[in-house]
Amino acid sequence: MLPQVPDRALAELGRTEGGTDTLALLVRDQDTRRLLLLRAVLDAADAADPAVCSAGQKARLRDDWALLAEADRAAPAGRRGAEATEGDAVSPARALLLQPLTGPWAVSCLRGLAPGAGPADDERIRELRRALAHFGALVTVAAARAGIPVTTRLTARDGVLSLPSLGALHTAGSGDVSVEVDARDGRLTLRQTDAPDVVVFLESRFGAWSGAPAWTPAHALPGLTSGAAPMPLDDLDPYRAVCGGPRHHTLSGPATLDDVERKRWLQAWSGTAAALRSGGGHRLTEALALLRCLVPLEMPPGADGRGGCSATRREAFGALLSSTPPSPVAFAGTLVHELQHAKLAALSDMVTLHQSAADARYFAPWRPDPRPYDGLLQGAYAHLGLADFFQRRALTGEPAHRESAWAQHARYRAQVGAVLPALVGSPHLTVRGRQFVDEMVAAHERMAAHPAPRGHTARAQAYLKSSRTLWTQRQSTSLPPNG
Repeated sequence: MLPQVPDRALAELGRTEGGTDTLALLVRDQDTRRLLLLRAVLDAADAADPAVCSAGQKARLRDDWALLAEADRAAPAGRRGAEATEGDAVSPARALLLQPLTGPWAVSCLRGLAPGAGPADDERIRELRRALAHFGALVTVAAARAGIPVTTRLTARDGVLSLPSLGALHTAGSGDVSVEVDARDGRLTLRQTDAPDVVVFLESRFGAWSGAPAWTPAHALPGLTSGAAPMPLDDLDPYRAVCGGPRHHTLSGPATLDDVERKRWLQAWSGTAAALRSGGGHRLTEALALLRCLVPLEMPPGADGRGGCSATRREAFGALLSSTPPSPVAFAGTLVHELQHAKLAALSDMVTLHQSAADARYFAPWRPDPRPYDGLLQGAYAHLGLADFFQRRALTGEPAHRESAWAQHARYRAQVGAVLPALVGSPHLTVRGRQFVDEMVAAHERMAAHPAPRGHTARAQAYLKSSRTLWTQRQSTSLPPNG
């Protein structure tokens, strides 16, 4: 049974907003789904054919799960992390389970364990073995954070042992290398054949340090606001890459940052809270409630320093993937855009908004290709949030930035206005879906009370007309010939 979403919460989200209670509702539901997903991995492994998941692997998983449960019970309930909702304390073990990139790992496991996943070929078994071994690394970190002594063997992947939230060990050998880990008293001793031991010391809130050249610590940016938890900047996790998906076809690959790039991230991040607040206090509120980690991407080929790419992942709730932000305002816009996608995806897990067929295709002025109804709704919702953000910046921001804000507001509002008739006119909207879309329409109409200067509006309409003409030409040339 789907959880109940109050009408008030649905209305707030339809306006691309969301108070603290509404955002906490989304977070709680996503966290519950994550815990169920993790349990599904254990059950799927237990039921898997021995040729896919051996008896030894199943026993290791059960042992790791038991240690994880012990760590969850043993950890003091006093540390508040980015994963805490409504002020509740979260144990370090639970925080690791709920960190965004644990989701893609769990999905990878389920795909490999699925009975219909394909033949048990060597490559599938190898990837599944790596995925299941990664759980041991996660559990070891949880035990270390909880103060539980543990000695275990982990497997480095292609010469890198990733320890979530701590860092990564680069092994002396290449390939998949066995590493003995002894964790106790706030430190981990990492032992491998033909290499000196590496001793790693846990930091109090995030990360771990070591003087050994073979160790790369996990990095984090300061909290978005004073008192907020550090924001992980994760360029180490092996499951941070995106594979496939209609929203991700233009994404570049994951980046490994050097000191110069980290400084650029810090420079943009340091001004992002103020930039978000300038577009409405609720934008900062939603970032604080929903954002849990940042995943850096390579700059797309041909980018001129202003362009970039970004995404969210449905299976990695709370993660934002982005190339290096050029400025705080640009990064604030990226956050607004992507967090609307995250909110709508989380809401769609709780409420059926429409029952449109996946093969229906619509014009979307922000994309060159035809979009399915769900993609159209997602895009319109994100652009509506941006139109609101930049209108508020234009009305209340500094005069020097007003013209740029008006230009962006006018373009985003025109784009949303072009697709609202298709969204509203769909016969496939559910009752609650129609309530949601009606709120989007009302939010769009309210913006007319403070219109952009005429020149910006005219240019936005010209841009829209040009986009529609090009889109129509592309569709006509892609149609098969008659007969």
